[in-house]
Amino acid sequence: MTIYTPPQEHPEHDALDAGLLAAVVRGEARLSPEQGLGLLTNAQTNTLGRWADARCRAVHGASVRTYVIDRNINYTNVCTARCTFCAFYRRQGDPEAYTLEYEQLFEKIEALSAIGGTQILMQGGMNPDLSLDWYLTLLREIKARYPHIHVHAFSPPEFIEFVSFFDPPGATLADKCRWVMVRLKEAGLDSIPGGGGEVFAPAVRTKIGLGKCSAEAWLTVMNVAHSLGMFTSATMMFGHIEGHADRVHHMRLVRDWQDRALLGFGEGTPDGPGGHYTAFISWPFQRENTPLGRLKEWPAPGDVEQYGEAYPGDAVARLDGSGTKNLHPEFGRRLRLAGATQYLRTQAVSRLMLDNIYSIGSSWVTMGPHIGQIALHFGANDMGSVMMEENVVSSAGTTYCLDEAVLCRLIRDAGFTPAQRNNRYDVVRLHAGATSPDRVVSDWSDHRAKRLHVEQAPAIVVNSADLTVGATT
Repeated sequence: MTIYTPPQEHPEHDALDAGLLAAVVRGEARLSPEQGLGLLTNAQTNTLGRWADARCRAVHGASVRTYVIDRNINYTNVCTARCTFCAFYRRQGDPEAYTLEYEQLFEKIEALSAIGGTQILMQGGMNPDLSLDWYLTLLREIKARYPHIHVHAFSPPEFIEFVSFFDPPGATLADKCRWVMVRLKEAGLDSIPGGGGEVFAPAVRTKIGLGKCSAEAWLTVMNVAHSLGMFTSATMMFGHIEGHADRVHHMRLVRDWQDRALLGFGEGTPDGPGGHYTAFISWPFQRENTPLGRLKEWPAPGDVEQYGEAYPGDAVARLDGSGTKNLHPEFGRRLRLAGATQYLRTQAVSRLMLDNIYSIGSSWVTMGPHIGQIALHFGANDMGSVMMEENVVSSAGTTYCLDEAVLCRLIRDAGFTPAQRNNRYDVVRLHAGATSPDRVVSDWSDHRAKRLHVEQAPAIVVNSADLTVGATT
């Protein structure tokens, strides 16, 4: 029996010290927040990618990279939150507001099952009209009809609203959340996605996520899930008003709470096997159709002369999350969007910082398939999801869709063998032979990547009837 022991930080070393980074790759040392920030801001991009790739190979080997076949079902777009980065939500009574009927949901799962899918990713807005019985009945019916489908559903912000809407018993938030979660789990909930992570730093979170739960509440929900033996993922959406230190602070909190789960509930501890984070996925903010996206980019004319060269987010950001909005007069009024390079650098740092997280997902759905392919050499071991629809990210801009054959080819052309996985990252099907999805294609003109953006409308609840690929959390 092996007891989990977190690696130790060595803050006396420079972030670019090759000996330190080699020890991180071997799992023998842990980056301090200061070192993580140093890598994010100072390391050469190719060097950062090589270290992250080395760490990924140490964890996952050098041959196989994975994806999952699931379906992203957004069961309602009615939401009480007013997140400025979101183009998906609608208010109660809006003409475009919807809540799917059970039979509509079952039809989606039936189509997924027919193509060999193993999982549904089910998330929605925080809809006060839906009762606990509505959710319990839905989960029971799904499990009765599709016992082979893994239900990965309800992000932490949804659980916080469940506590508010259902008023469960309990002395603490954790107690109340546990009361709800136990019932959903008994009804058929298998695991919890990491949606709503955004950026944990309070100054950023309160600015962009109006009505959304705090970082402490988000992390508490996940800790309750882990205590019940459930596996979850964690996410981060960056490239908006945050500073670089905010990204590293976010990763550190995920790592700290993962330690708590592994030490308190993990396999090999006195408490017995328990849940934990299986994956971390980060992606850049998509500005189209969002209130946040209407902010001016930094620097606008005259900004540097009036306020100096420091980006407002960096002036406010602190590695311990203590920054306050009053530290720069333009904080929250300027955007610093993240392109491909910043995406790859941030992902690479996440692989090196999060030494206790098994999987790092390539979130290429917003960046394009070839950036996603390059991400496999910047610390990612997983290419996300072959799924049949996507509504939330698509509402905020352009997304890309591919079929399974192209996804497998991207992985193979990157130098790896593609493999279908399940929610636990167990390989379901290894595509090494001549009958692999990419190797049976004779005409690739039928498999070209498409740019996908679908507007929501009351009568349209599915983006596409075609099999497409995206990112999963």
